[in-house]
Amino acid sequence: MPLKWVLHWQPNAGSTVNSQILSEVSQCVESINGLKQGRWKATLTLYKPHTRGVSVPEQPNKYYLIIRGQRIVLEADSSIQTIMEKLQSYKTRLALNFDGFQYQLGDFQLRVGKVSPTHSENLRGIFMEVEYLPISSMEKARQIMGEFLEIWQEAVSKRSLPGQFMHIEPNFAEYGLADHYTSQHTAVQYATVMAQLIATVQAVQSVRN
Repeated sequence: MPLKWVLHWQPNAGSTVNSQILSEVSQCVESINGLKQGRWKATLTLYKPHTRGVSVPEQPNKYYLIIRGQRIVLEADSSIQTIMEKLQSYKTRLALNFDGFQYQLGDFQLRVGKVSPTHSENLRGIFMEVEYLPISSMEKARQIMGEFLEIWQEAVSKRSLPGQFMHIEPNFAEYGLADHYTSQHTAVQYATVMAQLIATVQAVQSVRN
């Protein structure tokens, strides 16, 4: 399957994410000739104890469980969510929706949107997913993905927004994942982004207090 990078918006010190930044970022995609294709949504759930679950639209019948402490990622049928709730072995601590629009830019697809709690419109973060369609090898695509992000960051910088998109690549080998990209790679990236978003929110709250 095509390779993806998942990025999150890191606000500058003293600033927070807001809907105006999201609007500016979306306009930025269109300014570099991104063709809007429609809405897109993924869901990530944080369970106790220390487990994350991810559903992604390209695999609607699958659910991915990530146990970050042991570096384990499991692919299961989507019905596993119901089973977990009935067993009460894992309790939902937090569920986040990644919701936005998809754009086409040549061989790239961009998905830009907000991160908000399920059943709430409160903005917790901004994310971007960059997908390069021709290649599924992470190593082969690394250079062209990096070059694309440089072009993107330059376009964003012209708007003087208080922050930037950050790409933190997990160590996929620790999860037993190879160079050939799969939906499990996507799930691990979303779990990593969620951890970063939670850390950012906590840092802002500690400064305010």
